Amino acid sequence: MRKVYHLSSCSTCQRILKDTKAAASCELQDIKVQNIEAKDLDWLATKVGSYEALFSRKALKYRAMGLHEKTLSENEYRNLILQEYTFLKRPVIIVGDKVFVGNLAKTVEAAKVAI
Repeated sequence: MRKVYHLSSCSTCQRILKDTKAAASCELQDIKVQNIEAKDLDWLATKVGSYEALFSRKALKYRAMGLHEKTLSENEYRNLILQEYTFLKRPVIIVGDKVFVGNLAKTVEAAKVAI
C-alpha cells in the first residue's frame, strides 16, 4: 500500500509531496475533501502506537475548543480526528507497512528513502 493523507491547501504538504515524489507513486487523499475512515485511522494507530501520535495540536480548533486545557484519552483523540479533519497530523505517508507522520525533517527524509 502506498498512500498519503494530506491537505491540498497546505503549502507544507505540497512541499513534502514534491520533495518525496510521493504524488507520482502514491494514492493521494485530501482529508478536507474525504476525511479518514475509522478503520484506516485504527490501523494507523496500531502502526504508530497511539491516536495521540496522529493528533495535531497545531490545529486552530485545538485552542479554540479549549482542548489545550484538558487531558484527552485515546478514545477522545480518535473521535476528534474522525469528527474534524484538521486534527489529523499531516502528512501521513504509508509505504508498505511503514507509516510516516508529520513534517519533521527526519520523518520526511525517512519517507523519501522508503518511497
